[in-house]
Amino acid sequence: MGAGIGLSAAGHSPRGRGRGRDLGFVAGLWTLAGLYLLLILALLFADVLFIAKNPARLASVDWDPIWHSITLTLITCTISALLSVLFAVPIGYLLSRTEFRGKALVDAVLDIPIVLPPLVIGLSLLILFNHVPTQGHSIEKGFNALGLGVTYAIPAVILAQFTVACAFAVRTMVNTYDQLSPRYEDVAMTLGCSRAQAFWRVVVPESWRGILTAGTLAWARALGEFGPILVFAGATRGRTEVMSTTVFLEISIGNIEGAVVVSLLMVAVALVVLVLVRVFGSRRLGV
Repeated sequence: MGAGIGLSAAGHSPRGRGRGRDLGFVAGLWTLAGLYLLLILALLFADVLFIAKNPARLASVDWDPIWHSITLTLITCTISALLSVLFAVPIGYLLSRTEFRGKALVDAVLDIPIVLPPLVIGLSLLILFNHVPTQGHSIEKGFNALGLGVTYAIPAVILAQFTVACAFAVRTMVNTYDQLSPRYEDVAMTLGCSRAQAFWRVVVPESWRGILTAGTLAWARALGEFGPILVFAGATRGRTEVMSTTVFLEISIGNIEGAVVVSLLMVAVALVVLVLVRVFGSRRLGV
């Protein structure tokens, strides 16, 4: 009788019933994940198929402006990512490790570039530099007096990318610092380090993965930025044209082939950057 009870318990254990229910739950998760992955792959496959069905279409693509836009994109995205990390590291630390009056408001303001439509960011930058007088003239006129131009020039591209990308980098760094225990930092200060020394010698080395992630996310966001660049920097061919605006220009003149080629190049560049970062991170961890 005891054996019968044992068999019954083994055959109808809560663990067995739980596994059956979990299979359905996991299958549902994979179904949703698979559908979204399938959508992304289908988009890429459609672009590749569009070109592969007629390779002669590539002959109609003017590569000179495309190469210029690729070069400018790589340069401006790298500068924007570096600037984003430069600002995000201290801002994230301030929000994560300190308490001050109005912190919630500051935190909310820093998220504005994330939630606002990109075109609004570009329009606001345009108004700031050209329609807000400072000492009798606009900011843009002040730069022009120094022989420097911002609006509808390369600096406008970098500033438009940075304004949005930095917000993502800040949020990444806040999450990074929140996950780091302040214990080692406190120990360093009890041993004679100042707050700044503890930050540079303890916090920064501990948060290198978060810094790398913040920089990568900022770079990728800058790569895909379009609205602020179009409004603030324009889409002047051979001057302020980056890859995202190249797609717009090619579509506007009816050159779908050129737009698809640049889109696939953007995908390839993004994949290379993300894979390199993951490989680098794995090596640093000794994996």
